[in-house]
Amino acid sequence: MKFNTIRLDVSDGIATITLDRPDQLNACTTEMKSEIIDAFDRTDASDAVRVVIMTGSGRAFCAGADLSGGGSRFDAPAEDDGRVPRDGGGEMTLRIYESMKPVIAAINGPAVGVGATITLPMDIRLASEGAKFAFPFTRRGIVPESCSSWFLPRVVGVDRAMEWLYTGRLFTAADALDAGLLRAVHPPEKLLSAARALAAEIIDNTAPVSVSLTRQLVWRMLGAAHPMDAHIAESRGMRAQGSSSDAYEGVTSFLEKRPARFTRTVSSDLPDIFPEWASPQYR
Repeated sequence: MKFNTIRLDVSDGIATITLDRPDQLNACTTEMKSEIIDAFDRTDASDAVRVVIMTGSGRAFCAGADLSGGGSRFDAPAEDDGRVPRDGGGEMTLRIYESMKPVIAAINGPAVGVGATITLPMDIRLASEGAKFAFPFTRRGIVPESCSSWFLPRVVGVDRAMEWLYTGRLFTAADALDAGLLRAVHPPEKLLSAARALAAEIIDNTAPVSVSLTRQLVWRMLGAAHPMDAHIAESRGMRAQGSSSDAYEGVTSFLEKRPARFTRTVSSDLPDIFPEWASPQYR
């Protein structure tokens, strides 16, 4: 697929996905949705990618859904078989949720509607000082989308999520930091370098397979019914990784006081520690 609304650049183990409709404040279209999903398919398939960063071009991260088509923007026709049509934002967030690689949001400006909800399944969110956020769905006569009714309360708590979703108000990066939506706020000129420094720390010091399994464990256990579910999955992970060359190298490099040289890859060596979880088909 040739990208028209985003850019995908890979260097030093970092894939940077840049939303690239600056004249429209990177408002999301159906084409952008498809390209973002394709970009995550590519980053998962490439062992040259260890961490994914998403940011926006120009002065916005993403101003939300493209509303240039008018009031019928959200009036999706029924599928031919009568099924309810899938929410496009949800298709994107579910694909990001399924990422095999860590995902960092570098929110360089306004993130509104789907521009805010698309960041929720990302692992770490950084923002520039001038970034602003809103979940304005009730102000548009619709409901929360992009699985935000699942993600947002888990990120910031039920009461804060309800306040933001009920009012649809615009709030600042400082408010988002205080609520735990953001990990850190940076001057605009330092945002991407901060995101890349965090990505480099992961790349330089950790085993790719261990990181991928850790991402799956943390996200999937948010919906677990009992800690025993985590215990079972972690036990499988410890058995798989504990007998691997990664564990041998991790311990040996520690004892020898040198950087580790992990050789196992996500594409070839990722064990299935969730055999009871059939991966949903999101696309």
